[in-house]
Amino acid sequence: MRNISIIVSMLSILLMSTGCSGTWEGVKSDTGKAWDSTKETIHEATK
Repeated sequence: MRNISIIVSMLSILLMSTGCSGTWEGVKSDTGKAWDSTKETIHEATK
């Protein structure tokens, strides 16, 4: 029984870390797009 709970715990940690990694990549991508949009808007306003 203890082995099963260890395996389940390890699988849960693996799934959470994979999900977090994917989420973090999405956040970095969205932030980068927002930053580029902001820079472009400021550039257009200062022309």
